Amino acid sequence: MGKPVILTVDDDPEVLHAIERDLKRHYKERFRVLRAGSGRATLDLLRRLQQRNEAVALLLVDYRMPQMTGVETLREAIKLYPRAKRALLTAYADTDAAIKAINDVQLNHYLLKPWAPPEQQLFPVLDDLLNDWYTGYHPPFEGIRVVGTRWSSKSYDIRSFLARNHVPYQWLDADVANRDEEIERAVKSLPAEGLKLPVVLFPDGDWIAEPQTQELAEKLGLRTRADLEFYDLAIVGGGPAGLAAAVYGASEGLKTVMIEREAPGGQAGCSSRIENYLGFPSGIAGGDLTRRAVAQARRFGVEIVSPQEATALRVDGPYRYLRLNDGTELSCHAMLLATGVQWRKLDLPGMDRLQGAGVYYGSTASDAPASRDEDVFIIGGGNSAGQAAMAFSQCARRVVMLVRGNSLCDTMSQYLIGQIKTTPNIRVEHHTRVVEVHGDDRLESVSVSDISGNVNRVPANSLFVFIGAEPLTAWLDGDIQRDERGFILTGSDLLRSGKRPKSWPLERNPSLFETSVPGVFAVGDVRYGSVKRVASGVGEGSVAVQFIHQYLSKV
Repeated sequence: MGKPVILTVDDDPEVLHAIERDLKRHYKERFRVLRAGSGRATLDLLRRLQQRNEAVALLLVDYRMPQMTGVETLREAIKLYPRAKRALLTAYADTDAAIKAINDVQLNHYLLKPWAPPEQQLFPVLDDLLNDWYTGYHPPFEGIRVVGTRWSSKSYDIRSFLARNHVPYQWLDADVANRDEEIERAVKSLPAEGLKLPVVLFPDGDWIAEPQTQELAEKLGLRTRADLEFYDLAIVGGGPAGLAAAVYGASEGLKTVMIEREAPGGQAGCSSRIENYLGFPSGIAGGDLTRRAVAQARRFGVEIVSPQEATALRVDGPYRYLRLNDGTELSCHAMLLATGVQWRKLDLPGMDRLQGAGVYYGSTASDAPASRDEDVFIIGGGNSAGQAAMAFSQCARRVVMLVRGNSLCDTMSQYLIGQIKTTPNIRVEHHTRVVEVHGDDRLESVSVSDISGNVNRVPANSLFVFIGAEPLTAWLDGDIQRDERGFILTGSDLLRSGKRPKSWPLERNPSLFETSVPGVFAVGDVRYGSVKRVASGVGEGSVAVQFIHQYLSKV
């Protein structure tokens, strides 16, 4: 990252050289020292720095200059860099003018010539100014930038993908380019004709318009294909249960690969704050917990392949084969299914049309800042809905939770209920349900029905859905026994009147977490009867590895 700039200005070349020499000697480790010989040259240089999105920390300007005085120079300079600290170099005879400039150009300080010795007369003053500037300094962003429009579903998908994969990015809303110079410059740097937003800009100068997830992942350097054809353990799903199994399996010597369809962390990775997870008394954001778990898994040699989706499972003797959506196939001795669940979709008028344009299933940490001073509606009364409500309440004008039941007590942890009750801009409406959403290119309002059947249409900027849980198991049809809702049966739940399934080929009963196919296990939310909590998923993933070891010892 480029260093912030200190710019010194003087029309006397000898004085300019001297001040530049002293500034570089003292500040070269933290700042880049530049110089200009006139007011006009100063403004030209500042415009070029602005175009390159470089930061200017200090303007040290001589008071007496022809054509443009130091005060006149600063008056124009602050239009370009209003946060830069401003100091004048003056002769003793000009102190009255320097004092007047404190009001004229919000001068921070003036210094008398000569400034020798600088250790006493110059650096202490400038140190204070620069330290003060640093307290509000936000380095110019030098990473990935996304140019799009807020109500574009494609823009939302890209932002969500980057956020869930912990890829830092800067969002540039093209709809406000006429009010933001940085966004305007980014938009103007793109081809004027035939370009479709969103566009992802990379630090190396490349850009991709409307990228597919796979294309974006490969450009980011994410691993999208498995390195090997065979593994001791293949894990499908990268939520808390899958990550825990990966850490314990790899740490105990199993060659382990984890396949994740979107991004590691699952729904837990999107949680704004998990406050009842053991060992974090102040709570921890789901993204932070995921980041730590991923780092731990990689430390033990887990190969994480994402985004990639499993599409079929087959068995051939001691080998279990997993087919992926890119057509490749990998094999393993043991397989763990930890695919989790997804939010149940609402079959209501307008929902499909406005998805990604004001209507969203689940949320990420990056959604809350976009809702500043707006009305946000949340459907659902579980922990995920409560955590989202608390996150949105920090930015939104009002958060309305629409809950079908008459209480949150049966579906939400007590600590969250207490927080919601004491948050003034969160309102919980019981016995309510959304019956329709309205809007042309974006969500504009929702129709809400109450317990009496009365329907009210109310304005809404965003609607986030956190209801139901549907397991991601359709790809296992015919291979793994599941219940009527699609949750995977394991262990004793496979027994009927104490008898094993007819398809079960072994003389022993299925072990804990083992499915109807020997050597294939299931843990976490996708498993029938599981407790839908982060800690329980981590526990199941950890314990399952012990049964996997028992199975592998007899393969």
